[in-house]
Amino acid sequence: MKKYVGYLRVSTQRQGQSGLGLEAQRVAVQTFVSARGGLYADEFQEVESGRKGMKQRVELERALAHCRQHDCELVIGKLDRLARDVRFFLEVIDTSKVTICFADLPDVNPATPEGRMVLVSMANFAEFEGRRISQRTKAALAAAKARGVVLGGAGGANLSALNSSRQDAASAFAAKFKSLIAGFQAQGMSQRKMVAELNALGLTAPRGGRWSLRQLQILLGRLPASCPSVECKDSITLRP
Repeated sequence: MKKYVGYLRVSTQRQGQSGLGLEAQRVAVQTFVSARGGLYADEFQEVESGRKGMKQRVELERALAHCRQHDCELVIGKLDRLARDVRFFLEVIDTSKVTICFADLPDVNPATPEGRMVLVSMANFAEFEGRRISQRTKAALAAAKARGVVLGGAGGANLSALNSSRQDAASAFAAKFKSLIAGFQAQGMSQRKMVAELNALGLTAPRGGRWSLRQLQILLGRLPASCPSVECKDSITLRP
């Protein structure tokens, strides 16, 4: 039975602590191994930027060493979890002496010319995407600084103000739907029926896109039992 080692990576401590990004990668890796009837022998997790080299990627180095020592193949959930730097990506592929598989590209073999071409193309895109993320982050920080936000300090105060602003915006958004939701409730609609109706009407959810049951439940939680007319003057209603 072929043995596999999983390597999971997220970029920030917050992502690592939440476990959400890691869990999605773990599911992808385990599904890959199971489909091949293999043994999931071990797993290594890392919290580090994909643009960093091997000196900063301690867990990746350990995973590769483990694979060499125990004759395992390394499985990574997505190509960009290995690296967002083409030179480093090729360095690992070419010099690690380990067979590396990607769960999002299960049929691509790095050892073939065709497979290498696909992987290098994808690695180029991952690097491009990483640079764009860095660029957007720097622009957002500069904009926040221009608004007077103290970066790196007074974190609690900044977070409190930001949360308050978001709560106010969310409540204002929910208030616009009060009359419409009241009409749905008067018709005895279930929450799932309300979701379907909102989507059928082409009304966008709080973050854009289609409504889900969870988004509706959050909105319902923000609606007061009664709403004075002055607060509901901008509410969304259906007209014949």
